[in-house]
Amino acid sequence: MAQFDGKLCVITGGTSGIGLAAAEKFARLGADLVIVGHDPARGAAASARLSSLRPGVRVTVVLADLALLAEQRRVASALSALPRIDVLLNNAGAIFTRREETADGLERTFALNHMNYYVLTRLLEPKLRASAPMRIVNVASGAHRGARLDLGDLQMRRRFDGWLAYRNSKLCNILFTRELARRLVGSGVTANSLHPGFVATRFGDNNRGLFRAGIAIAKRITALPVEKGAETSVYCATAPELEGVTGLYFGNCRPDAPTAAAQDDAMALRLWQESARIAGLPA
Repeated sequence: MAQFDGKLCVITGGTSGIGLAAAEKFARLGADLVIVGHDPARGAAASARLSSLRPGVRVTVVLADLALLAEQRRVASALSALPRIDVLLNNAGAIFTRREETADGLERTFALNHMNYYVLTRLLEPKLRASAPMRIVNVASGAHRGARLDLGDLQMRRRFDGWLAYRNSKLCNILFTRELARRLVGSGVTANSLHPGFVATRFGDNNRGLFRAGIAIAKRITALPVEKGAETSVYCATAPELEGVTGLYFGNCRPDAPTAAAQDDAMALRLWQESARIAGLPA
């Protein structure tokens, strides 16, 4: 891993789980940190934890509900005031087994797991280009396998299934990364996505009933520790051999092949255009 002295890393979902474990590694490598989270108590605890790892580390906590378009815009505006951004780790996400709509009329899984990545990155693009060379790292998931997008019903109003909504959102992450990388060619900004593995985080804890119980059991039996789950995110953000590498999908710190649906560049463009329409941004 390259030393990160003086570099600035922005991590969404950085107050717990994979995001916090990645932030800890960045801090030990010498980076300063901006972590975005939802819960004030976890934000304060994460800041204290990160500040204890290295003398002089600068940690800023930004609180926001990243499922809301207005909050995504507010966070982007705040981050645009930073002098530079060397790494943007889009990591915030969740699964919701019951269908909920945000104040924007968006299904919450889609809003948090995809639109959050899309809007924040799009609005930060001038800052990211000005910071080149820099890296965008999007946490996706192997759960995208078997998913298929219906652009006519991205909000799953006709038929909702929580697990399918999550899988679709992870497919969106990979497609978004591919189209983003294509648009950033030659800018010095790279964009890659990854599968972190099944990790013992707070994933699924916001739900109730059999799903929460089943996930809790699975995490005790088969899940990776968060430090292991953060390894591929940190690798994509820091590995010297990935300088200039863009548009790929990684697993276990090496390139992996996503599904054919995740490599559909025509669908990636259509998703980009539809996401722009939803966000009120130019396509």
